Amino acid sequence: MGLIGFFPIITEENELIYLLEDDDNIRKLVCYALTKDGYEAKGFALPSEFWAEFKKAEPQLLILDIMLPEEDGLTILKKLRDGGSSVPVIMLTAKSSEFDKVTGLDSGADDYLAKPFGMTELSARVRALLRRSSKEPAEDKSLLRSGGITLDDKKHIVRSDGEEVTLSFKEYSLLAALMKANGSVVSREKLLTDIWGEYYEDSRTLDVHIRKLRVKLGENGSLIKTIKNVGYRIGGEEASDD
Repeated sequence: MGLIGFFPIITEENELIYLLEDDDNIRKLVCYALTKDGYEAKGFALPSEFWAEFKKAEPQLLILDIMLPEEDGLTILKKLRDGGSSVPVIMLTAKSSEFDKVTGLDSGADDYLAKPFGMTELSARVRALLRRSSKEPAEDKSLLRSGGITLDDKKHIVRSDGEEVTLSFKEYSLLAALMKANGSVVSREKLLTDIWGEYYEDSRTLDVHIRKLRVKLGENGSLIKTIKNVGYRIGGEEASDD
């Protein structure tokens, strides 16, 4: 299997670790070893299984094989980084060339481990990467996320499911205002005053921009909810679309 024996090191924390590896033997052994080390480990044989779980909960660390069915590990890594995820990633590969290592790290991987590898070494890499990531500054509040939407308020870049979306200045300002509200309702009056400079009681300008914004965001446009007679918010319940 290309793996060397391990000695369990119990941790006090219960970090969630995902492993995407199509080799059943390696996947089961690594998950077992991580569990013995005190982590919550979930293994996936297929990228589609991983994506379904990732949408529910983002782990503290991802161990990602390069050679996979459906889509390769580097493609998955690119989607994660383009989508705004900063989850620490350790790349696994049966290859050991310098080119593969550089490509993985340049693509946004945090560490790299070539097969065959020892479980003692993998455990050490996992602990070191989790320690390093926990000591990093808190996430930049200029990077906003809601469902499949990410908004980088420093670079003025918006992505929907990883794909960059071109917005007008008003559309961008509107989306930013809703996302910065962090799930709270933003009134029509406040949106019109803050973005257009004054409040027009009978104006449909806001509604037109909301409709355009929903269309440009594709499926994620449905995350923008209408709160009848009040205003709008990103997500939430007791809301209906226009």
